[in-house]
Amino acid sequence: MAARLKEKYHKEIKGALQKELGLENPMAVPRLEKIVLNMGLGEATQNSKMLDPLAGDLATIAGQKPVTTRAKKSIAAFKVRENMPIGAMVTLRGDTMYEFLDRLISVALPRVRDFRGVSTKSFDGRGNYTLGIRDQLIFPEIDYAKVEKLKGMNITIVTSALDDNSARALLRQFGMPFRTTA
Repeated sequence: MAARLKEKYHKEIKGALQKELGLENPMAVPRLEKIVLNMGLGEATQNSKMLDPLAGDLATIAGQKPVTTRAKKSIAAFKVRENMPIGAMVTLRGDTMYEFLDRLISVALPRVRDFRGVSTKSFDGRGNYTLGIRDQLIFPEIDYAKVEKLKGMNITIVTSALDDNSARALLRQFGMPFRTTA
């Protein structure tokens, strides 16, 4: 069974975006390419055992095993040596990407306390959107009792859009709750 948002994209969103952006070629319509979840852990420099439960949480959220990220160079001020494990990341593509975006928009973001919408200023100028989350407990897959340490993460949504406005239109069509400036 295909992901719900993927079917919605092909049936409704693609045509609506083509009209909204005034594109003649249907292949020029922006689409999602990948979603990258990144969890950095600065405290792993003192205790490398802290990385395992957080990587487990990331695997539970994403549905696939995360890759451990390592320091590229030594920085004495941060007590980091080259090749030391300092975080974990997962790249989602295909159906898993659409399933994750569906869970993020419909379940996780509404669980954020005092949620007024996500910022419209987090685009990078090339059509990619990055969202920071303060704790991993907003995802229903995480068991509150088993969490030792609250840790935030960055979620980067990479689109094929060439500019921020078309990427914003794509994410708005998917149902991303952008903050309304009043």
